[in-house]
Amino acid sequence: MTPKARAEKATAALWAEDRASQTIGMEIAEVDAGRAVLTLTVQPEHCNGHGICHGGITFMLADSAFAFACNSRNQMTVAQHNSISYLAPGHMGDTLRAEASEVSLRGRSGLYDVTVTNQNGQMIAAFRGASRALKGTVFEE
Repeated sequence: MTPKARAEKATAALWAEDRASQTIGMEIAEVDAGRAVLTLTVQPEHCNGHGICHGGITFMLADSAFAFACNSRNQMTVAQHNSISYLAPGHMGDTLRAEASEVSLRGRSGLYDVTVTNQNGQMIAAFRGASRALKGTVFEE
């Protein structure tokens, strides 16, 4: 199995059970080994009292992209810790794109950067996630 095919199969297995990402309207745009891109169009229910995309929604999008990237090698992996910096607001109707890429993978520990941009390429947020591999796989090979 190629690394891309493994990433696609792991993503399909995780997506089938990921009610949270599906429920708020995320879509998977791309996956590969150590990489994932998810999108979300900001809806009224995603906006806070200021009329902009709630930071928790932006975080959730980045965190989901991170999750698909760090599980792409079919090793069951979870977040160990992560952080986000909000750089600009997302607005209703914007299409947010979270692109996760692996920075380092050594033993059971991984480090991933996620950039969230809008449809104009403006950076909305920068997220960094640290992962920890567990025993087991996402799907049986």
